[in-house]
Amino acid sequence: MSRNAPAAPEKQHRKPDGRTQRTRQRLGMAFLELMHEKPMEDITVQDVLDRTSIGRSTFYLHFRDKNDLLLSQLEMFLQHMSTWLIRCKEQSHRVMPVEEMFDHIASQRAFWRILADAGRLPDFFDLAQLYFARGIQQRLKESKRLPRLPRVEMAARSSALAGSLLSLLRWWMDRGAKEPPAAMDKLFHKMVWDGLRLPDA
Repeated sequence: MSRNAPAAPEKQHRKPDGRTQRTRQRLGMAFLELMHEKPMEDITVQDVLDRTSIGRSTFYLHFRDKNDLLLSQLEMFLQHMSTWLIRCKEQSHRVMPVEEMFDHIASQRAFWRILADAGRLPDFFDLAQLYFARGIQQRLKESKRLPRLPRVEMAARSSALAGSLLSLLRWWMDRGAKEPPAAMDKLFHKMVWDGLRLPDA
């Protein structure tokens, strides 16, 4: 991976203004469109600029290169998914919106195949581990089903659960996404709460 993206979730960023957000969104959408038209390694920064009519200097104000642009798009998706339940104030025992995430991935299979063919799925999973661990930890803290745990143990459990979710996602994708997303959500959360109820060894 060309940038130290895994550290990003720990940083505090000022919310970009509307113009900055729109520029970043236009560049990101153009890059995603181009990914469906040619191999990722053949896409250049100039291709993105030609599609958006955005100047080169403006591009480099926001991104270091096309890899940075791609990672920013993955991070936006992961931020959205990892905070979904918190933002919606969902009153349930779910710790991640598994059904919604799996449903979205199933509807965008062409994109995920492109990402896999370009060898970029490991980048996604590396980032997802960090984002999901943080989202799960926040949901566990809010849950009334879980006894108060030491901070280190809570962080360790959250990281382990994020890894389990990603393993489940890999398994599901490798099988061709045959199982309904709702069933995968139910399975994951059964794993979560069955595991959390286990007595200490």
